[in-house]
Amino acid sequence: MKKKLVHVCVFFFIVVLSIGAVQNPFSLHYIGELKDDSQMVIKQQDPLYEEIAARAEEYREAAIDARIDRVWKAVPGYNGREVDIDASFDKMKKLGSFAEERLIYRETSPSVHLEDLPPAGIYRGNEQKPMITFLVNVAWGNEYLPEIVKVLNKYDLKTTFFLDGSWVKKNPSLAMMLVEEGHEIGNHAYSHPDMNTLTAARIEEEISRTNEVIEATLDLTPEWFAPPSGSYNQTVVEQAAKHGMKTILWSVDTVDWRKPDPNEMVNRVLSKLHNGAMILMHPTEPTAAGLEALIKGIQAEGYRIGPVSELLSEKRVMLQTALD
Repeated sequence: MKKKLVHVCVFFFIVVLSIGAVQNPFSLHYIGELKDDSQMVIKQQDPLYEEIAARAEEYREAAIDARIDRVWKAVPGYNGREVDIDASFDKMKKLGSFAEERLIYRETSPSVHLEDLPPAGIYRGNEQKPMITFLVNVAWGNEYLPEIVKVLNKYDLKTTFFLDGSWVKKNPSLAMMLVEEGHEIGNHAYSHPDMNTLTAARIEEEISRTNEVIEATLDLTPEWFAPPSGSYNQTVVEQAAKHGMKTILWSVDTVDWRKPDPNEMVNRVLSKLHNGAMILMHPTEPTAAGLEALIKGIQAEGYRIGPVSELLSEKRVMLQTALD
């Protein structure tokens, strides 16, 4: 009888230990890992999964490092891409066969970024990025600004307006309107001088004074500086960098200040489009009249339009169809 009682006690002790082991969070975690590993093994043995993994290298694109170019000066980097094999398999498994349009990608970062480069002018975005930006330098032309903003709104587009400091001081409501419409604001010096001819002290004054009035009026700090008429030197670039701004130039010019025929201006600009193009314009009558045709032409060529910060970011422009 005593021996039987001992056996019963041992049995219940073992049962209690077993229950405790199963309910132990470490045990549950271990069991969960085993389950995940087994599911992964089953997935990896699926012929479709194997095909996606085997073909992934075909679609890989290496990231491009930012660099200093002999002609274009500072050129931003561009993210690469690689196939997300698991996500692509999940997207294709209902279909049961490989479908290129269902591939899912993840971006890979460059080793060298724009921030790693020494101060230099920037004339364009990365040559592999199918995107452009409008650089709207504002020191005059108030009467045409509302129409330009109206057209941009019609196409749900945002861009970058570089504001002259003295203009902001005289036209705070117009400056605020640009911000309220969601556009990016840059520094265009205070009195529209030839920056290349100024002393370091005057360069600093033009840049800092403009930032001060923009901050006071719009409650924001510009990240981009556009020297008037594109006139600059290394001192200008370095002074802008001290204020946390990069110096922005352009690769395509509307030359709208010469009052060209709007259609001729649009056709000439469209003929010079390229990946990463930065298109200079002003709030002039030709630009107001030709902007819609210009936007349509750019979009018809497959380019995305956005502000400077988006163009110069490393993020890829990817047109990926959302499929079930």
